[in-house]
Amino acid sequence: MILSRLSPFLRNSFLLNLTRDALLAMEPETAHRATIMALKIGLVPQLASEDAPELETCLAGLQLSNPVGMAAGFDKNAEVFSALEAMGVGFAEVGTVTPEPQDGNPRPRLFRLMQSEGVINRMGFNNEGHEAAYQRLTEGERRAPTGVNIGANKTSDDFVADYVAGVRRFADVADYLTVNISSPNTPGLRGLQNRDVLERLLGEVLTERERQPKRVPVFLKIAPDLDEAAMDGIAAAIAPTPLNGLIVSNTTIDHSFVEGQPYWSEQGGLSGKPLFRLATQRLAQMRQRVGPHVSIIGVGGVHSPQSALAKFQAGANAIQLYSALVFGGLELLEEIKLGLARRVRQAGRTNISEFVGERTDAWAAGRGILPD
Repeated sequence: MILSRLSPFLRNSFLLNLTRDALLAMEPETAHRATIMALKIGLVPQLASEDAPELETCLAGLQLSNPVGMAAGFDKNAEVFSALEAMGVGFAEVGTVTPEPQDGNPRPRLFRLMQSEGVINRMGFNNEGHEAAYQRLTEGERRAPTGVNIGANKTSDDFVADYVAGVRRFADVADYLTVNISSPNTPGLRGLQNRDVLERLLGEVLTERERQPKRVPVFLKIAPDLDEAAMDGIAAAIAPTPLNGLIVSNTTIDHSFVEGQPYWSEQGGLSGKPLFRLATQRLAQMRQRVGPHVSIIGVGGVHSPQSALAKFQAGANAIQLYSALVFGGLELLEEIKLGLARRVRQAGRTNISEFVGERTDAWAAGRGILPD
């Protein structure tokens, strides 16, 4: 098609302008679908350069050219993971995918908070189900590790069985799996974070993983709305297991950070810049609990090279973006990668991993600050 034959310069300019300007003028969910369609037809920003060697990362045995990934929620149905990887993400996570297709919650269910660069969503795991995603994953080109975020159908009689089904379906095509028990938009789902239920969930999920020919890494995605006792319970539940890592964190149901702004009282999970401090504190607190050997992906509020670096300092081994791209455009990915590589060199170090955990205690205590 004609648009896909545009020169790289014109293609980049068109897509970046679409992301920054035209999309923000659209209803949020319509804008998201327009972005997916643009990527599907080939309007993918071309890489400015190869990833800096300072950003090479090993995450739960996965080799990444850079540690900046796309979070779940953007590519729910595994439609554009190849395009995202061509755009320069170090890894892409598709989903959340449930065993059966489901429509999710009624629209409108996605709201931009322009003043604070936040997003509230109550999507409700809208997706086309396991089989549609599996087919696309088997056919699509892989340029970087691709994870699958698995969830449970809203009407399921047994949430745990749905996660086991997700492992069974995707273990052979995923580079890693994420067990998402922290969305606030499926009633009862966050109850799986309780220690006794979580022990059963992890036991069955990891047992199913061991039955598969390919031993795929498994991550657990948790909420930021956890108190000290709940974090203790999660750490205790995962300690005796071969779980590979955590993703910290999902969206928050605490909207006090954006009180008074348009849409602030809409039901759903808050993400984006307002989530940064809470999510980073929880990341550091979980790093204290699980020690240095459990991989952690930090997500929630990353919006600049400085905030990205803070996630590593708090204890993350890799990070993910999503909401910030709504406001900063797709070029924010390149800005963050270049900024991280520059900071490594300025500090006289050789790799981004050397920053991991150096300010965990400060962030855990709520005293973390953004680096210069």
